[in-house]
Amino acid sequence: MTQATPSVPTAADAAVGIFDSGIGGLSVLRHIHAALPHEKLLYFADSGYAPYGDKSEDEIVARSLAIAAFFIDQRAKALVVACNTATAAAIQAIRERWPALLVVGIEPGLKPAAQLTRSGTVGVLATRSTLASKRFALLREQMESSHQARFLPQACVGLVDLIEKGELYSPATVILLERYLAPLLEQGADTLVLGCTHYPFVREAIEDVCRRLSGNTPAIVDTGEAVTRQLLRLLDSAALRRPASPGSLAGFTTASSSTLAHAFANLLRLDPPVHALGQS
Repeated sequence: MTQATPSVPTAADAAVGIFDSGIGGLSVLRHIHAALPHEKLLYFADSGYAPYGDKSEDEIVARSLAIAAFFIDQRAKALVVACNTATAAAIQAIRERWPALLVVGIEPGLKPAAQLTRSGTVGVLATRSTLASKRFALLREQMESSHQARFLPQACVGLVDLIEKGELYSPATVILLERYLAPLLEQGADTLVLGCTHYPFVREAIEDVCRRLSGNTPAIVDTGEAVTRQLLRLLDSAALRRPASPGSLAGFTTASSSTLAHAFANLLRLDPPVHALGQS
């Protein structure tokens, strides 16, 4: 990646950058792509450094700043941090480095989950790093004090790795889901928060495991739509929505371009150009 320039584009024709530690952010991209068909979208999968969930905060901040710098060099007008772990660790650093850049982060949907639950118990599936972050602790404290709900955090160690490999319903994935979901269901959770952008891709497996373990399907909160709405608001408030014209999509990865291309095709039914940048 090249060194960032200090300026941030203000032209509506500039691109929107979206990044995640791997393919998980594609679950957010699909909402953005549907809502903003005229925009130039750039997706960055940092798969060469995935998963972020087992890395230190300093490492995550360094990667996030490097990727943001790459998007600045690509003349991006907005950045979507489509990764709960990177949002928790690094979004403040990104905003401080480029205060003029429109930045949208993602965080576990505790508020909508608190509004959905009937039992008052919500399970939160996320990476260990997200659950250990100060940002999550503050959000949980705020929601528990303002809503009659308790939140049960569950770190899903190893799940991102399996999803990155395309194992959306493999025996290994099902075994992990059973291990992580069983204690939540036993404690009465009737609502689950998907606190990692990878997890929507195993939503069907989650629902099947829950039905088998408890006989019921919990309400599930996926925050991809909320992120898209916030991006729309920011673009409109800055008058940076691209005029009606053909949009575009391109992918970048620090791992195999064929792996990301396969994920685009398999998960989103899209076939954009994909560029491997290598690790740096």
